[in-house]
Amino acid sequence: MNIKYLPHSKSRMKERGATEEEIKITIVTGEKFNAKFGRVGFRRNFTFNKNWLGKFYNIKQLEVYAVKEGEDLIILTVIVKYF
Repeated sequence: MNIKYLPHSKSRMKERGATEEEIKITIVTGEKFNAKFGRVGFRRNFTFNKNWLGKFYNIKQLEVYAVKEGEDLIILTVIVKYF
């Protein structure tokens, strides 16, 4: 499976603090769920224990939304939550 990124998803990754490595880990080892419009979602929590935008957080949660096209998984957007 090839992972491809839309320009929108790349922008959101940078804006929200997600890396390509975290995206891959989320897809491979995270919780998989069905999303609207035939899309698929992946969710995973990471131990963070760092500051993000001036505040300390223990957990970083990624939600990756994608659509499968043939052998490709097209990443549509990435949501990052800090706890």
